[in-house]
Formats: sequence, C-alpha cells, structure tokens
Amino acid sequence: MELQQAETRKTTGASAYTTKQWMKFILPSIIGILLFLVPISVNGKVTIGLGILADGLQGAVAAYIPAFMTGVIVLSTLGTFIVKAVPAEKRKPEKFLFQLFDVGPLWMAFRVLGSVFAVLTLTQTGPAVIQSDLTGGVVLNDLIPVLMVWFLFASLFMPLLLEFGLMDFIGTVVRKVMHPLFKLPGRSSVDAMASWMGSGTVGVLLTTQQYEGGYYSKREASVVATNFSIASIAFSLVIAKFLAIDHRFVAFYFTVVVCGVIAAVICPRIPPLSRKKETYYGPAGKQIDEVVPEGVSSFKWGLEKAVEKADQVKSAGTVVKKGIYNVLDIWLGLIPLVMALGTVALIAAEFTPIFTYLSYPFLPLLHLLQIPEASAAAPAMIVGFADMFLPAVVGSGIESELTRFIIGVMSLTQLIYMSEIGILLIKSKIPINFVELFIIFLQRTLITLPVAALMAHIFFF
Repeated sequence: MELQQAETRKTTGASAYTTKQWMKFILPSIIGILLFLVPISVNGKVTIGLGILADGLQGAVAAYIPAFMTGVIVLSTLGTFIVKAVPAEKRKPEKFLFQLFDVGPLWMAFRVLGSVFAVLTLTQTGPAVIQSDLTGGVVLNDLIPVLMVWFLFASLFMPLLLEFGLMDFIGTVVRKVMHPLFKLPGRSSVDAMASWMGSGTVGVLLTTQQYEGGYYSKREASVVATNFSIASIAFSLVIAKFLAIDHRFVAFYFTVVVCGVIAAVICPRIPPLSRKKETYYGPAGKQIDEVVPEGVSSFKWGLEKAVEKADQVKSAGTVVKKGIYNVLDIWLGLIPLVMALGTVALIAAEFTPIFTYLSYPFLPLLHLLQIPEASAAAPAMIVGFADMFLPAVVGSGIESELTRFIIGVMSLTQLIYMSEIGILLIKSKIPINFVELFIIFLQRTLITLPVAALMAHIFFF
C-alpha cells in the first residue's frame, strides 16, 4: 500500500498527500521556526524562543547548577570505570549505556581530569591555578551552566527542525545560493540562522546531527561547523558593551557579518577544508537529495520532499526518546571534556606566556594595518583560540577605540575556540582534529583582520 502511494505521489505531485500528512510537516516546523529562528526582544536583549526557555531555567536553578553538573561529570567518570570493568566479550556496543560510557583511553583520561577539576573548583580546594575565578571557576560557574540549559532544550526540540521536513524544504529552496557561493547544500542556511539568532553551540550540534544522519559530506560538515557556527547577536552585544563600543554596535555587527561572509567564501576553498572528502558518514550513507527535477519549481519540489520526510516519522515517542538520548550523550560525554580542556586552555591563557609568544608574528601585520597600541593588541589576536571572551578581556584596557573595535570583531569572526566549539567538534564524529582547527583559526584570523581594519579605518573612524 505504501509503495503504491509513493508511486502515485511521483506522478501526481505533492497534492496527493493527505491533510494529516501536510499537518505533520507544517505544525512541528512552525514550532521549530518559532523556537530556533525567530528573533525576540526581551528586556532589550535579542534572543530566540529557545533562549527564553534556557535563560528561564538557568535563572531558576542557577545556584544549584555547578553542584549538579559536578555530579554529572563524576557520574560520567564512575560509569566509565564500571563499564571498563565488564569483560570485553560481555559489552554490548548497541546498548545506549555502553555507547555513553565505553570510551577510549584518551577520553577516559579527560573525564577523570574533568572530574578532578570540577570537584576542586566546586569545593574551592587545591591549587589556585585550577579553581581560580579566571580558570576552573569560569568553566564551572559561567560556561557549563549556559551549555547545560542550552543543550537540554536544543537536544529536546532539535527534531522539530530535523525530523519533520523543514531542513529538506529550506535546503531545496535556497540551494541555488548556498552551493555556488559556499559550496554547501541549502540546508546549511538553517545552521547559520540557528547560530545567528541563538547560539553557535546550537549550530555545531545541528551540524553534527546532520552529518551523522547522512545529510552532509565530510567536507560539508567540516565547512559548516567551522564557518557557520557564528556568534549570536546577543553575545555580540555583550562583547561590544564589555569593550565600551556598544554605541557603534550597528557598524560593529555589520563589520562582523562582512568579515564572516568573506571568510566563509575563502576558507572552504583552501586546505585543510578543501581536502576533506565528499564521502558521507559510513553508518548512515548519503541521505540528501536537493537536486530539483527539470520542469518542477524549487518551492514545489521542496514542499514535496518535506512532507515525504515528515511522513517517515511514525510516532512522537521515538522523537522524544531520541532527544533524551542526545541530552544524556552531551551531558555525560561532552561536559566533562569542556571542564577538562576548557580549564587547561584558560590556565594556558591566564598563567603562562604561551599566547603572548604566539602573538609575536602578528605585530608586523598590526603595524602594517596601522592599528594603534599594536603590542597590547597582539595577544588578543591569538588568545581567542582558548576562549571567545578572552580577546575582549585582553583588549578592554586598551585606550584606542579603533583597536578595541577591531579586537571585538576578531573575537567574533575567529569562531574556533577550545573552551566550547573546539571541544564539540573534536568530540563529534566530524573528521576534524586539533591541528586542523588551529590552522583554520589562523586562516580566519589572517583573512578577517585586514578586512576589519580596512572597514574600521575607512567607514567608522
């Protein structure tokens, strides 16, 4: 019967779908758009529906989150030790608990390190370099609470974007723009919008799920994750206020957008991203088809593909179950890594001269671009690899408004930072490693710095 219905639709078009099948696409997609893609102003802050939920939960339980997430991190480590104690022949890789806890030696070491850092930071014991408000305190008390609530709601509601045809519809409609300009499928525009309106981490999470579902090739997933996981408008305003340039916010964000678009056009066309293979994630295989048949409009074909995708969802229970699994996977698998690697990155940035040394090659370039206080600004060009907020911290004491403007733009356009996005990518199945991330970070810096400086000199100062 289903085969007969499919053949009928091929000959009669989208009109052959029933009202129930149409509603199965339309209603979840509208809710997904409202939660992820529609900007909302609350108390002068631009956010999205998902952000309102996340901020509301965080505000209600903020005092308890560090202790709760320390417990989650410790549970992740204990669960790993318990699973490792089970004989290899008795482990069941297909079982979800084994997927959560049966990790390799390196990830196991990070979980242990994350547990130690979290406990020391929560209890304010041990070396100050670990539990300082500049290192472990930032990760446990500032970063992890945001990640906890955002990932909770993003993981639960992301199926509204992925499972009910919205990505298929938008991807088919805008492919003519995304493919020639960025060499990407049309659905990558949804990743960018989710990042722009909400959070870069949500964009990366969306990208990894699309890759694992067979909708992005290895190259496409790598490109989207490193070029389209842009900082939200809300966070951009925070950076602007911190650097005391919020009175120039329109010019500031316009410069961020221009720099981001230029980097997104160039970076996919040069190594290492250009050398990524066009093959798909093995277990899923290629699932995407945005090519529109001749004689059919992109809009009509997109609708047909969308309803066809939504019709494959057989029950709400399976969608909810998948969302809960995603939450547990991130809380138990990713958050310990954020605690471990984020703290290490901040220790390196705050208590060692490594980033100062790495910034020396930027001095001649900053002088060439006629950027005032170049010596003070140089570390800000490289310290963003540890955390996106650190360039603003470094640049906040610089007197030149033009220099602070450029530092703010760079902190938002470099995109790759190890306290959050970098760890997400390394933990994911997207084939990109630490060295490649650092190279892409440098590429984005070298591409966007001259653009930011030129625009600052010519248009705004």
